[in-house]
Amino acid sequence: MDNLFFIEIGMGCDLHGQNITKASVRAVQNAIHHNSMPGLRSVLPGGTLDNMKVRVKLALPCDKALLDVEQVKAVLPYGQVSVELVDGGMLTTSGVVLPDKDDKNDLIYVVIASVEVGY
Repeated sequence: MDNLFFIEIGMGCDLHGQNITKASVRAVQNAIHHNSMPGLRSVLPGGTLDNMKVRVKLALPCDKALLDVEQVKAVLPYGQVSVELVDGGMLTTSGVVLPDKDDKNDLIYVVIASVEVGY
C-alpha cells in the first residue's frame, strides 16, 4: 500500500464459547464502526472503491487454525481486503463455565485488530 489514509484499532471478545472468529469479527467491527470516509472515493485511482486496499492485522491469543478469515473479510464491504494473523491478544477467565453458551472452559478470547485503508 503506497498511500495510507487511516489506521483504526479495535478490540473484540468472545465471553463464552471460545470462538476466535466471533472475537475477530467483533474486533474489526469495533475498529471501523465509528468511521466514514466520504472523500476517499475522490482520491482513489479510477474513483472507485474497488481500488481501495484494506489491510487487517489480527492479534490472536490462540486457535489461529480455527479462524474463518472469510467471515472477517465479510465485515468490510469494499476494497481489496487482506488479513494477517499475529500472536497477541489475551486469554482471561470469565470465572464461570456456561454449558448453555457452548463454553468448553472458562476462557474469554480477546482479539486486537488494526485496520489500514489506502491504495
